[in-house]
Amino acid sequence: MNETTATCTVTFLPANKSIRVKNGTSLIKAARKTGLHINASCGGAGVCGKCRVLLEEGDLTGGTSEKLTEEDYNRGYRQACIATVSQDVTVRIPEESGRQKGGLATDIPLRHHARMHVFNIDDLKEEDIFYPPVEKLCMELSKPDVHDNRADLGRLIQGLADQHNKHRLVTGLTVMRKIRRTLREKDFLVTVTLEQPVNDKSKSLLLNIQPGRWDHRNFGLAVDIGTTTIHGVLIDLHSGEILAKDSCYNPQMSYGEDVIARIIYAEKPKGLSMMQELVVDAINTIIKNMLKQAVPPEGCGQGAITRDEINSITIAGNTTMTHLLLQLEPDNIRRSPYVPVSTFVPPLHATDLHLELPHHCVALLFPAISSYVGGDIVAGVMGSGMYRTELLTLFIDVGTNAEIVIGNREWLACAACSAGPAFEGGGITHGMRAVDGAISDFSLNPETLEPMNITQGEKAPLGICGSGLLIIVATLFEHGVLSQDGKFNDLDTPRIREGRNGREYVLAWEDECAADHDIVLNEVDIDNFIRAKGAIFAGVFTLLEQVGLQVSDLEQIILAGGFGSYIDLDSAMTVGLLPEVDPDKIVYVGNGSLMGAWMSELSNHIRQDVVNVVRKMTSFELSEISAFKDHYMASTFLPHTDLSLFPKAMGRRKQKSSSHNSPVIA
Repeated sequence: MNETTATCTVTFLPANKSIRVKNGTSLIKAARKTGLHINASCGGAGVCGKCRVLLEEGDLTGGTSEKLTEEDYNRGYRQACIATVSQDVTVRIPEESGRQKGGLATDIPLRHHARMHVFNIDDLKEEDIFYPPVEKLCMELSKPDVHDNRADLGRLIQGLADQHNKHRLVTGLTVMRKIRRTLREKDFLVTVTLEQPVNDKSKSLLLNIQPGRWDHRNFGLAVDIGTTTIHGVLIDLHSGEILAKDSCYNPQMSYGEDVIARIIYAEKPKGLSMMQELVVDAINTIIKNMLKQAVPPEGCGQGAITRDEINSITIAGNTTMTHLLLQLEPDNIRRSPYVPVSTFVPPLHATDLHLELPHHCVALLFPAISSYVGGDIVAGVMGSGMYRTELLTLFIDVGTNAEIVIGNREWLACAACSAGPAFEGGGITHGMRAVDGAISDFSLNPETLEPMNITQGEKAPLGICGSGLLIIVATLFEHGVLSQDGKFNDLDTPRIREGRNGREYVLAWEDECAADHDIVLNEVDIDNFIRAKGAIFAGVFTLLEQVGLQVSDLEQIILAGGFGSYIDLDSAMTVGLLPEVDPDKIVYVGNGSLMGAWMSELSNHIRQDVVNVVRKMTSFELSEISAFKDHYMASTFLPHTDLSLFPKAMGRRKQKSSSHNSPVIA
């Protein structure tokens, strides 16, 4: 072991492959990183006993369970999923087969994830655009006397002009009622909170006034209202740093997994108010949780951050989510010609939305482009920096409602398509979020068709998350277990059986997992997945066609959305979710919508850019383009009906499926 870096070398025989890993890494994870398959359907919980390896040199920590006899232990056998490395070690993967035995060492593909693009606050500062829309300014004002008996508000406004070069101000009755008392409480030392205008022709709004010096305590919120998940961050507007973050499922899901179902529910008596109440309660809970987590940064003074210190909240969401939050009737969003009530929302008091925030807190909502291209995609374009690049770029926000943008700093074209919740675990029999116990990685023994399941937290399997679903479907297809139409081929393995929803593949037996049933992937699940990926690919292909471009013209692909960080690019191309391109062209920006909201909280310049981006973005309504339906039907196969679009994927399938004589095309 290298003591300075705390790494160990693990060598696997008979493959004779070595890898350096951190001290404490499980042996099965080391095998996965090396590209070796070890049968393990329990996800690393140590209960299936199929991942036995033989220790040849060195020693391992752990690796024993009731599945391993004392005799086997003395012979050097360990269970790879619960054995961790603490020194250089050599192990042999036994060449055994059968469901009840260890496993066969076979090469499996290494995972290729998109390069991560991280937003850097320093970039805003270097470009001199770190200028929060809501700022706090401290002033020491002259006291009135017989020679200067100006009104308190006039004195305050003059002080802002003289000390901070702030002109063209307006305020409201709430602030005016506080001025007399506040000025005199700390002997005319006051801090004011201002909202800057989006353009130079508008006026700054005086939001609040506090006695004493409070300019170093200025906090804001950024919230992304997703169809499936709501995310929030608490921001120190003085430094730009995130102090806390939280998320939860969108509780509106109980009334429909997609936006159309929620619009239909909102049309019922009291349905709209119910939709608003659900999302507002969720945001309030997220705010409460973040305030509990947050620790004030150094130099910010003592004391916990309170609700009264939150001065702004920026919200991004698709057009339907924004309508439901504002309690605007969304009825015509789902009816041709698809007309929203409004695509632009002026600044509001957060209390107008029933958010549990102070009255002076201003709520800023991202504008939408159309009924199905909302403020979340505008925020994503801003957060990713796509609107500033010269590279011809494809932006995809992979989620329940997939949004697609093509263009660069000169022009932008956009479209949206409903992919459904499959990528976030919804609509899948044993689907779940990416939490402990979720199968997130998978490989297959090509001769026995036994699985190696990797779960979040190395816990016993509970279900399948979106990234796991993608890899499972791609792997089963590559090995010829699945045909192009997503149906299971007739193969000699107990893992494939008839279930309640057609044929299914058993990922983990009941006695190997934390659920009270076998964990399976059935043909209905696969059909839901194929329709989801097909909608996205068809949307991309159609939009490219509409602007006169081809996949080969793209210089960059930006992936956004929580699912995007876990996408294995090879798997995504194998199933036809992404076009076959050089993986080096693909970058990941995380939750682009949340990132855009965060950046807008920190830069009034970016708020101004939003207006320009919205003006230059051309929206295409896919449902009104006949070619989209044709492309969608062609995309509801693995990977596509036109196999010439995916030569590498089909090459891998031909190579891998030959070991058990599966049909290459079925």
